[in-house]
Amino acid sequence: MIFKVFRNLATVFCCVLAQGAGAKNSVDESLLAAYDAYRAGDPIKFANHTKQLEGHLLEPWLDYWRLSMRLEDASNREVREFLATHASLYVTERLRSDWLRVLGKRAEWPEFDRQAVRDTRDELEVNCYRWLSRLERDDDAALGEAMAMWLEPAELPEGCQRLGTILSMRGRISITDVWRRVRVLFEHGQITAAKTALALLPKSEVPDERMLAEAARQPKRFIERLPKVLETRAAREVAVLGALRYARNDAAGAAAALEGALAERLSDVELKYLWSVVAYEAAREHHPDALEWFARAGDTPLDDRHLAWRIRAALREAQWPVVRESIDRMSFGAAHQPAWIYWYGRALAVQGEEMGSRAHYLRIAGQTDFYGLLAAEELGYVLALPDITHVPTEEEVAAAGQDLGLKRALELIRLGIRVEGVREWLFTIRAFDDPRLLAAAELARRNGVYDRAIHTADRTSRFHNFTLRYPMPYQDVFRSYAATHGVDEAWVLGLVRQESRFNTDARSSAGAAGLMQVMPRTARYVAAKIGLRNYRARVTEVETNVTLGTGYLRLVMEQLGHPVLASAAYNAGPSRARRWRDAKPLEGAVYIESIPFPETRDYVKKVMANAVYYSAVLEKKPVPLKARLGVIQPPGASEPPVFEEDPR
Repeated sequence: MIFKVFRNLATVFCCVLAQGAGAKNSVDESLLAAYDAYRAGDPIKFANHTKQLEGHLLEPWLDYWRLSMRLEDASNREVREFLATHASLYVTERLRSDWLRVLGKRAEWPEFDRQAVRDTRDELEVNCYRWLSRLERDDDAALGEAMAMWLEPAELPEGCQRLGTILSMRGRISITDVWRRVRVLFEHGQITAAKTALALLPKSEVPDERMLAEAARQPKRFIERLPKVLETRAAREVAVLGALRYARNDAAGAAAALEGALAERLSDVELKYLWSVVAYEAAREHHPDALEWFARAGDTPLDDRHLAWRIRAALREAQWPVVRESIDRMSFGAAHQPAWIYWYGRALAVQGEEMGSRAHYLRIAGQTDFYGLLAAEELGYVLALPDITHVPTEEEVAAAGQDLGLKRALELIRLGIRVEGVREWLFTIRAFDDPRLLAAAELARRNGVYDRAIHTADRTSRFHNFTLRYPMPYQDVFRSYAATHGVDEAWVLGLVRQESRFNTDARSSAGAAGLMQVMPRTARYVAAKIGLRNYRARVTEVETNVTLGTGYLRLVMEQLGHPVLASAAYNAGPSRARRWRDAKPLEGAVYIESIPFPETRDYVKKVMANAVYYSAVLEKKPVPLKARLGVIQPPGASEPPVFEEDPR
């Protein structure tokens, strides 16, 4: 009898749980359907799916989605009511930014100005509308300030295009300014945007359309068939544009053209400018003549982008005076980036200026990034994690758990609306002090949202917690498979921290999946090598993903022989990692700094720095970063073939 009573109670309890889970699933399905309707711009479906969502934690988001679908038809009063109802929330800032663009398009300047003073974002299109509003009030000082947007290396948004037209009509944009913008756009491959800019030229200055098209599409052929005399400015400018495109495809070929076909047809100023572009492209290709071609640019002004590659070319050639002189020519903001502070210190040390060198290292030695670690090691410091770390109390974590912004962010992430969840999270923690940051990081960790835990713990300035900065979920799995495949556990963890931030569901647009962001073709290759069967349906499962990822790391280490090369290969492919070496031994840090792809360059720096910290957490005795970087040897006489993955 007693057994029957307990059995009935258990049955009732299970039914209640099932009903609760079913209700939750139903609510989740309705919310996700509403989100899909919002993205599709379907207000009727949206209304149908939100009927049971009244009072939901994400109600501010539902209100934002509802209003934003018809924002262009909304009244000022309705938008103001939303902003007042949801004051101080992320969706408020988001809607205000959207609303400012609508108001700018309508040229409703009084309402625009009222909202703009509350907008804290620095967005190009909204800034252009700010300048347009000031011009409407006859504030001509805006004309000078607005020129800051003119050399943006991309198509300008609508408000900025309107502003550009006004600047041109008022004589602030000259023919020379138009061609300067067109050159910048051609350098960045923005041909359509260049054509938009050319529309501002007077009819008498417009280039031949067929010449322009050939210069963009077939630059080598165009340069080889140039007329002997380029009589008009438009013709010379198109010749310059053709040489720009040629240099992007073949720096050495463009250099030959500058010495031959173009030498007598362009002015000295135009030739020097083109030498600066050719040198920049050559440096990115690690061409041995890059520094010589920079020298031929003479007194042509170089922007920070060109100077950065002049420095990298000089580093590969150990031309320390050129490194120092190039950093001296950079803008204040660029020269004070950690990379150039470190390399300036190195240049001073080589030239015997030890006090100046130490002063530069000291400026960044306390930072926990790649160059902060290198600077500290140059000073003789040995990395030691802080003895005193701030561990948030249960009360602090509980308080973080009650923060509505953090709750909304975690709910969005749980539902798979990750981008919006991350934005809500960033907005919420923007003014947190160190204890609140670490409490939020611990809350994220407990919820398995490791990317937010890492990012949030990384933001502290005085109180730190390296366990939260460098978490080790699934440690037994990583340790086991790192040992199985003979790769350094700290390096594997450092790579995963950069690849996925320990998000098992992470997927890239190229198809990389799981903790170690394994590409489909890589998975097939490694699975065949190690005899792993039936892996496809389990590729994001922790053990399967880690065995495939660590197996691939072992293979590229066998092929390339160095963790720096293997890290570069994991991101950009083994053939590229090999190609970026030099004909002579190259310091590991120089190899990394001169990687042509910004994404891969940043990736390898972070992976190698992460490995130092993970070794400190795991072993309490980290291998110094410089020792990990070592020296990259030149190509050997015979090297094993590499498996080449599809680019990410």
